[in-house]
Amino acid sequence: MKALILSVTLALAGAASLQAACLPALAAPAPSLSSDDARHRVIILSDIENEPDDSESMVRLLLYSNQLDIEALIATTSVHMKTRVAPETMQAIIAAYGKVQPNLLKHEKGFPDAKTLSARVTQGLPVYGMAGVGDGKDSAGSARIIALLDNPDPRPIYVSVWGGANVLAQALYKIKQTRSPAETARLIAKLRVYTISDQDDTGIWMRKTFPDLFYIVSPGGYGNATWSGIMWVEPGQDNSEISNAWLAEHIQQGHGPLGALYPDVAYGMEGDTPSFLSLIPNGLNAPEHPDWGGWGGRYRLYTPDRANTDLTGFNGGMPIEQEPRPIWTNAVDDYTPTLANPFGRTTKASEKTATGYRITVWRWRKEFQNDFAARMDWTTKPYAEANHPPVARLGHADHLTVKSGERFALSAKGSSDPDGDSLSYQWFHYPEIGDWKTPIPIASADNIYAVWVVAPKVTEPKTAHFILKVTDKGTPPLTRYKRVIVTITP
Repeated sequence: MKALILSVTLALAGAASLQAACLPALAAPAPSLSSDDARHRVIILSDIENEPDDSESMVRLLLYSNQLDIEALIATTSVHMKTRVAPETMQAIIAAYGKVQPNLLKHEKGFPDAKTLSARVTQGLPVYGMAGVGDGKDSAGSARIIALLDNPDPRPIYVSVWGGANVLAQALYKIKQTRSPAETARLIAKLRVYTISDQDDTGIWMRKTFPDLFYIVSPGGYGNATWSGIMWVEPGQDNSEISNAWLAEHIQQGHGPLGALYPDVAYGMEGDTPSFLSLIPNGLNAPEHPDWGGWGGRYRLYTPDRANTDLTGFNGGMPIEQEPRPIWTNAVDDYTPTLANPFGRTTKASEKTATGYRITVWRWRKEFQNDFAARMDWTTKPYAEANHPPVARLGHADHLTVKSGERFALSAKGSSDPDGDSLSYQWFHYPEIGDWKTPIPIASADNIYAVWVVAPKVTEPKTAHFILKVTDKGTPPLTRYKRVIVTITP
């Protein structure tokens, strides 16, 4: 991608002069980091009916079915439900979706009809874990996975595992037994697996048997898992967006037949949802780069030491083994939320910083919960009465190259809103990503659409990721993003 070097020498003279001064210096937009129009291929494995959270996640998933290619919905077992599968619950939720799909199409194109989705529901064997892997253990679900891998579609397949993974394990077992090593490697390379912890004993088997398999997982007890940030009540912070009252008002009640099927929380809200949140095209998510962070969390590639794994938190009694090789797993973010400011600059920093694995999901939670609420509104409201996400744009390329110590500009010029809503902006450096780990401050107000940044002094090239958040003032407020990767040279 074409590099852009900005050399800005104008002094800051308030927000108005900044915006006027920096825009002429910016080049025409370069191609984006990833196309938000490219839908990801998705397979869902779910131990639905184990507890209500799979049904909750299924309701949300269908509201994004126009932005994802949902190619299979496979009912499975897990350590929590070892001897049965429940595809009928998937079918019931799809039937409710079918009643609201015509209204969803008034808001965005591409929502598949219920008949199409219903035909993609299948199941694995009603047995637990490795008892379902081996010769003669094929199922309709494992055969479906193999057929999708054999499809010449060049896009990778994202497998979101909400329960046990033995249907996937059987598919890989069958491929290994019946295909050449080269063909097996080619098909394995198409898979991107995200499991909500290990919920049977096939996950560790796959990670041992297929060392090149792309795998995201938080091994060990659930309480130490990244995905739990979706339901985590962070002390000292506003957690209202996951309250039972919020869910009743914005999702369950008065939102038609699909919302009515969203069950009350039993153990934790939507523990499975992070497995597909990073596939939603919002300008921030980059599923091929789990270390870049997004709605589904942030992960690092390393071999976690069993001695440092949570061995005490509940995981259904699953044995915890030492990981055999690097996997995408828990990473830590430090995040200080921004709060509404009653006077002057519209936002201010919270007095409390949150830290931990869960925070990599939690930091975006208000935004993805508002997005969920808006889409649930789409199931019943006409276009003019609902909110729709803004369009975030950059006034320059999304990869920039600047000199050490140089002042450069970032611009959201061209951002807009389909409903004509007023827009708010926030820029920030994401220090956990890239080579430069020390937070780089915005050298001007960070809540305007064009800002100054002073590059740190470096002795060798370093990269830094800057995130733009564009939020409309509709109800509920919706956010879209842009990511700018800046290379700082000596």
